[in-house]
Amino acid sequence: MPPERTESIAARLRGLGPLAGLILLCLIASVLNPEFATLDNALNVLTRTTFIGIIAVGMCFVIVGGGIDLSVGSMAALIAGCVILLMNTLGAHGVAPGLAVVAGASGAVLLGSGLGLAHGWLITRGRIEPFIVTLGTLGIFRAVLTWAADGGAITLDNELADAYAPVYYGTLLGVPVPVWVFAVVALAAAALLQRTAYGRYVQAIGSNEQVARYAAVKVDAVKLGSYCVLGAMVGVATLLYVPRLGSASPSTGLLWELEAIAAVIIGGTALKGGSGSIAGTVVGALLLSVIGNVLNLTSFISIHLNAAVQGIVIIAVAFMQRRQR
Repeated sequence: MPPERTESIAARLRGLGPLAGLILLCLIASVLNPEFATLDNALNVLTRTTFIGIIAVGMCFVIVGGGIDLSVGSMAALIAGCVILLMNTLGAHGVAPGLAVVAGASGAVLLGSGLGLAHGWLITRGRIEPFIVTLGTLGIFRAVLTWAADGGAITLDNELADAYAPVYYGTLLGVPVPVWVFAVVALAAAALLQRTAYGRYVQAIGSNEQVARYAAVKVDAVKLGSYCVLGAMVGVATLLYVPRLGSASPSTGLLWELEAIAAVIIGGTALKGGSGSIAGTVVGALLLSVIGNVLNLTSFISIHLNAAVQGIVIIAVAFMQRRQR
C-alpha cells in the first residue's frame, strides 16, 4: 500500500479516537450507574454541553488558525452582566419584556463580536501575542464586571426573567432549545470551516503563516474574522446561559476557557494549529460533559476535581500530538 494511502487511513483512525472514547465512556457510565442511560439524563448532559460546546466551536477557528483565547470565561461574565443591565434598563423604561429580551440577545452577540474584534485588532495590528492579549483581557473583563456588580451579583428583574426563561427551559419537539441552537451553530460552523475559502485560509495560516502570506492570503483579515467568530459564539452561549440563573457575578464563566480549549484539543485539533474539525470539537465537548456527569452520578472521585481531570486530559492529548509529529 502506498505510504500516502497508509498515512490517510491512520489519520482517519486517529480522528475516530475521540468518538470511540466517548462511546466507551458512555458504556462504562451506564454500567456504573443505570441512571446515566435515561433520556432525562441524556437531555441534561446535552443541555449542559451547549454553553461550552458553542464557545468551543468558536475556539476551534482560533486554534486552527494558530491562535488562542484565554479570556472567554471572563468575556462571558462581562457580556452576561451587560445584557442583564440592558434588559433591566429597557424594562424600567416601559419596553415590553419580549422586546427587551430580543434586544438583550442581540446585544450579547454584538458585544461578543466587538470584544473579539478588539482582540483580533490588538493581535494583528498591535503585533502582540494572542496569549498576552487574552491573558490581559481575562483580568480586565472580570474586573469590570466585579466593579459594575459592586462585588456582588447583577440580577435580572422577575418579569423579564419569566419572559426570558423559555430560551433555556423551553423545548422543541421534546428537545431543549439550547440543544437545537448548538446543533445549528455547529452545522453552520462546520460548513464555514470545511467548505469555504475562508475555512481553508484559516487552516493555511495555522499550518504556516509565512507561506500563507506569500500565497496572497489576507492573514490579518482572516485572523480578525476568527476572533470575531469566537466572540459571537461567546455571546450566543451567554444569552443561552443567562436565563438559567438569571444573574451574573464575578464567578460566572469561571474556567470556561479551560473547558473550551480542552474540548477543542480532545476533539483532535492540533494545538499548534493547521488542522481540526468542528465535529471533533463537538465530540470533545460532549466527552467533557459526560466526564462531569459521571463524576456527579458515581462519586468515583470528587466533583471538585473535575477541572483537574480536564487539565490532565489537555496535557495528555498535547503530549500524544507531539509524539505523533
